[in-house]
Amino acid sequence: MVSEMFHSPDIECLPREQLCALQLQRLQATVRRVYENVEFYRAKMQAAGITPADIQKPEDIRLLPFTTKQDLRDTYPFGLFAAPQSEVVRVHASSGTTGKPTVVGYTKKDIAVWQEVVARALAMAGVDTSDTLQVAYGYGLFTGGLGLHYGGEARGCRVVPMSSGNTQKQLMLMQDFGTTALACTPSYALHLAEEIERLGIDTALRVGIFGAEPWSLGMRQEIERRLKVRAHDIYGLSEIMGPGVSMECQYQNGLHIAEDHFWAEIVDTDTLAPLPDGVEGELVFTCITKEALPLIRYRTRDISALDTSVCACGRTHARMSRVRDRSDDMLIIRGVNVYPSQVASVLAAVEGLSAHFHVVVDRLHNADSLEVQVELPDGIRLDTVAHIEALRRRLTTALQSTLGLSVQVTMLEHNSLERSVGKTVRVTDKRVK
Repeated sequence: MVSEMFHSPDIECLPREQLCALQLQRLQATVRRVYENVEFYRAKMQAAGITPADIQKPEDIRLLPFTTKQDLRDTYPFGLFAAPQSEVVRVHASSGTTGKPTVVGYTKKDIAVWQEVVARALAMAGVDTSDTLQVAYGYGLFTGGLGLHYGGEARGCRVVPMSSGNTQKQLMLMQDFGTTALACTPSYALHLAEEIERLGIDTALRVGIFGAEPWSLGMRQEIERRLKVRAHDIYGLSEIMGPGVSMECQYQNGLHIAEDHFWAEIVDTDTLAPLPDGVEGELVFTCITKEALPLIRYRTRDISALDTSVCACGRTHARMSRVRDRSDDMLIIRGVNVYPSQVASVLAAVEGLSAHFHVVVDRLHNADSLEVQVELPDGIRLDTVAHIEALRRRLTTALQSTLGLSVQVTMLEHNSLERSVGKTVRVTDKRVK
């Protein structure tokens, strides 16, 4: 059973006291590394009146400066690298749709660590040498495809490097190769489920590894029902490593963080003060083994909470709660804070709707307006007026009760909203910035 559930049981089940001692040792080495090699961090630490010698106990991490995505943009492309270019064997980058992309780099050791943590993640989902893993995340500068690819190989399963898109070929290979494990965004998994049902085909799928975008428990249940898989949430971000920073085990009670490589904190979103276990706040990571880009106290903007108790699976590494929201995804509409996840949770509770929705915010006559566009399930048409109007009223009431705002609900035919093979865009904000 151990070989099925664990990839590296000695480290994944390390007693908490020993794990924390290892973390501190690695943190101290990393702080020395960035102080000596990265002008940005050296200047920040000198301005705060601290040196690497001041990091003596776990609480001292709070002396260190925070890092933001803007810092990566300001030092574009390689200003935060702590390794010489001759040691950097790979770079990835964000899309850069809102400005300069954020660039991340990896040494050979960094790549090996990445493979290791993704292999651990796959083991948590029960993926082993008997499985065929179809990777339908995008390859290229996006970290999802290559991250799952090399982690799958390290785990010993057969990897199908399909990449995202080309849905018909995805399904053909899924059938012909006997794919048992699927890795992609949850929204694309739902799209694949729709196509499987439309074509009336069967697959051998049994497990899904889904991430790269927030998704609700209701969406998980729908994916599991329609794809006939057990759906696991995988978390990562390119700035820290890529997918594999944390992952759900078979108990699905939070995502185990690879704490021997990543130091996690939760801080208050406004004051940045540290918060105790179980309290939601902004997730902050420090890379404690990376060589090329060891970020210090990186603010992810993801809202989560930590649990350091030992999991029922036996792992001692802290678990983070599922990320439902990002602080920078929050919309302020007529003074009220609104998250897309709130809309998703309401949709999941109203029978007769699909999980596909889009939020449109606009400003009309000097006042904010909120429209929620929702698709009907396949087989239900808009021309069944009485039924659709009753459903629309029920959804409107539920949304207004949850959000505390007036909402215009627009019902759409099935497949009206754009399907994305990557991260789904849930919000269009038309207000003048």
